[in-house]
Amino acid sequence: MTTLGVHDVTYRYGVRTALDGVSFDLDSGRFCALLGPNGAGKSTLFSLMTRLLVTDQGAISIAGFDLEREPRAALARMGVVFQQQTLDLDMTVTQNLRYFAALQGLSGKRAQKSIDAALDRLEMRERSGEKARALNGGHRRRMEIARALIHDPTVLLLDEPTVGLDTGSRQAITAHVHDLADTGLLVFWATHLVDEIRDTDDVVVLHQGKVLAHDRARNIAAGKPLVDAFIAMTSGQSEQ
Repeated sequence: MTTLGVHDVTYRYGVRTALDGVSFDLDSGRFCALLGPNGAGKSTLFSLMTRLLVTDQGAISIAGFDLEREPRAALARMGVVFQQQTLDLDMTVTQNLRYFAALQGLSGKRAQKSIDAALDRLEMRERSGEKARALNGGHRRRMEIARALIHDPTVLLLDEPTVGLDTGSRQAITAHVHDLADTGLLVFWATHLVDEIRDTDDVVVLHQGKVLAHDRARNIAAGKPLVDAFIAMTSGQSEQ
């Protein structure tokens, strides 16, 4: 069964078409990069997948649930890390995670067990008593990823999660999330940074609202550096 299906999705802002017949299917246990330049439509697609926007045309399914017909069941199978930080900086790591766990219907020992497991997966347990304000940018991102895992989702969406981080933090976050995919989770990672993608990763190349390619990174690169193939695919075309 397809874990994340996007079929003929189109979305317009007035007369401007942000997404034009976007289609692809993704399976569990994979790290898939949604690769595109700024303005390609990546954030619009993520907004549609999280029901912040509603599709003009097409269908999205998550873990077998149609997002339009069964939105609660579909969204319950997703963990999401948005571009913009959504933490309460004056609460501790654990307090932030307990609050989110409560929103997911988790409480007591069950919630604490889920919180501890998520923090362990991101190597954040030793920071659990610190206020979010005291953490650097990389550890705040790890905390947000841990929060997205509390309810044991099937799909983890991350929208440009390394924006604003230094090189070391970017590499650490990217490595941690690749490890999550190895545990059976489907990771869908939006980025414009080719160096975050491994040769064995799946890649959906999105430009001007259209899918230009969907394959393993090494196949898209075709013997060249992936960045060269990406530039060749998207050069000479104005961004939206």
